[in-house]
Amino acid sequence: MTDFRSGFVCFVGRPNTGKSTLTNALVGAKVAITSNRPQTTRHTIRGIVHREDFQIVLVDTPGLHRPRTLLGKRLNELVRDTYSEVDVIGLCIPADESIGPGDRWIHEQIRAVAPRTTLVAIVTKIDRVPKERLAAQLMAVSELVGQDTEIVPVSATTGEQVDVLIDVLVDQLPPGPAFYPEGELTDEPEQVMAAELIREAALEGVRDELPHSIAVVVDEMRRRDDRDLLEIDAVMYVERESQKAIVIGTRGARLKDVGTRARQQIEALLGTRVYLDLRVKVAKDWQRDPKQLRRLGF
Repeated sequence: MTDFRSGFVCFVGRPNTGKSTLTNALVGAKVAITSNRPQTTRHTIRGIVHREDFQIVLVDTPGLHRPRTLLGKRLNELVRDTYSEVDVIGLCIPADESIGPGDRWIHEQIRAVAPRTTLVAIVTKIDRVPKERLAAQLMAVSELVGQDTEIVPVSATTGEQVDVLIDVLVDQLPPGPAFYPEGELTDEPEQVMAAELIREAALEGVRDELPHSIAVVVDEMRRRDDRDLLEIDAVMYVERESQKAIVIGTRGARLKDVGTRARQQIEALLGTRVYLDLRVKVAKDWQRDPKQLRRLGF
């Protein structure tokens, strides 16, 4: 019998390079929220890929970026702390965007903070480009990371090459026991997952300046056994009164839509009926206020 392998893998890259979608594709279930807005991820979500002979624990970090707020600075620190604690770093670079200063900066950061950690370059979103452009991107990525670094092209959306990527990652893991029981997909608390799904629903369809101003806190989750119902009290925080009006919408229409979509996602994740009480409050300039950042979980 072959040795069981287990270890931690961290996906890093510029914001919006497909890290969360890739995490969900490898796990086979939604454990990380996705959005077409950059910097959607704010927590290191652990997704677990379990097979008969291996277990990969995926750490999906926020996108590394040049921070403009205290929140941005803390997110970057979270990413760098993760580098030193994993067995493999997967550097995600999309197939449909030219390599730029941001990609080079992140590669330098990885090599400066974790010079001995195994690096795998992952070219994401290959379903979006023709073969000739993909070939050119693979050459460009090879020039960036060096010929000794393995490069895997993959599409999390179509599933193409996902199994190949899993094999490459497993080959780099040390022999060891499973960290989590079989069947467990994430170690995130249910309250954190619910808050993230609410925030994902809120990010859809709002103006460009709003996503980074939204934070969600689940105040309470309680089970109503008599009605087979999970009741959730949650608050969505924004930074200004004008943003509150945007989130609520005309006669509360947008907030109602956010609540409905979030409730459906939470029900799918937890496998139970959910009653969601969602309110909106203003926490002025919370992204720049250390006290408020702590209160909101950052």
